[in-house]
Amino acid sequence: MDFRFENTPIKIVANRNHPEIKLAGITIGPLQEGNEYELHYWIAKELAQQGIVHFREEDTLDATKLYKVQWKERVQAPGQISELPEDFYPKLRRYLTDMKQQITRQPEPAKVQEYERTKQIANDIINSRLKKIVTLSSGPTQTDQITKKLTNEEKQIYLNLSKTVNEWRAKILQTEGQPP
Repeated sequence: MDFRFENTPIKIVANRNHPEIKLAGITIGPLQEGNEYELHYWIAKELAQQGIVHFREEDTLDATKLYKVQWKERVQAPGQISELPEDFYPKLRRYLTDMKQQITRQPEPAKVQEYERTKQIANDIINSRLKKIVTLSSGPTQTDQITKKLTNEEKQIYLNLSKTVNEWRAKILQTEGQPP
């Protein structure tokens, strides 16, 4: 899933003019300051680290967006799951990694607390969604309406759990009525 995300096209904005860049058969640019471009995530990340480009705000994850996801997940009716962007978990992993790297470079108490709070919110979201996925996978087969709200990573968990639960049920029912 992460490999797929790393190769997903993402829109970035050039921070400054930059000449054409050639990488292993890929040509980027030339870039003009303020213009928007679409690049593979891994390329955009490298250029952003060099200060050449930045990610559009709507394509990044931050504390505010994470709080909204947590709130949305909490207000769902029992048996319901909110829809997440497909790239939520790859972005979450990168967001947490970036925060961890920042506090490693500058271990300010406020940054450490923010990181710990963010980790707790992420954990809350994950636990809430996992509980719902376990419930969904142990019941009758779900409709596309429910499973379309799951990310690809969550669908894999759902399918694996459903398969395990159904195989276990089948083994129990096969031995029904037979002496021990």
